[in-house]
Amino acid sequence: MNKLLLCLATVLFCSCNNYGQLEVIAKLPKSLKESSGLATLNATTVWTIEDNGNKDAIYNVDFEGNILKKFKVKNAKNTDWEDLTTDRKKNLYIGDFGNNSNKRKDLVIYKLPNPETEPGDKIDAEKIEFRYPDQKDFPPKKADRIYDAEALFHHGTSLYIFTKNRAKPFTGLFNIYRVPDTKGTYEATLLGILTFCKDWDTCQITSVAISPDATTIVALSYGKLFILKGFSFDDFTQGSVETIDLGSRSQLEAVCFLDANTLVLSDEASHGMGGNLYKFILN
Repeated sequence: MNKLLLCLATVLFCSCNNYGQLEVIAKLPKSLKESSGLATLNATTVWTIEDNGNKDAIYNVDFEGNILKKFKVKNAKNTDWEDLTTDRKKNLYIGDFGNNSNKRKDLVIYKLPNPETEPGDKIDAEKIEFRYPDQKDFPPKKADRIYDAEALFHHGTSLYIFTKNRAKPFTGLFNIYRVPDTKGTYEATLLGILTFCKDWDTCQITSVAISPDATTIVALSYGKLFILKGFSFDDFTQGSVETIDLGSRSQLEAVCFLDANTLVLSDEASHGMGGNLYKFILN
């Protein structure tokens, strides 16, 4: 009887912790159970943040799950930090644009200097404040709630935001906006509206990243990757989209490129699963 129970427990554990095509790199510390963004500045560590309700801080984590460095971000408040990205000068950008109810009027991206060369335990932030030009109501009707966002990448001198659809009924539509990467207050530029798929469970965009050569964009959802190629930075509808089902249904929240073909991902710890760093190799 005891052996039978042990076998059943083992089967249940394995089935609940099936991460599909993702290779687990490390377990994140319990203090980082709500990782919501990732960025890489070298080949051996990642920088991460947590979302709403957590500290105004960035963390450097190695691939064994150890926190190597923590900075409190000055002049910043974690209203709902949802993604990280970096530029070629190794500045770091925090997307504070989580907007579940679609009623925020204080959307901001924080720009930080290269944290790997900063002394001490505090780091300065500049504010890039913005608004969506097409949002007139706060909140809009439930059918028009496409102004949450969890996805950000940098290219050239601009930051690109992919929104997260919270419309009811769910349509899968999301907007792409562009804002300058310098301190100031801006009206974002709407570049287009896309749809990858229409399933509520696996089609909400939770993070986005661009390859080092800027030819490939990956957008993450709860279990899928959408690979964009052949696009224009003024019109993303021109490109092709490949969908990869990762086979995992954990709460995947963050993705970044480690190199041209390797992605690092993270998910939130929830219901006994997740809370890990993962690796995925693109074909």
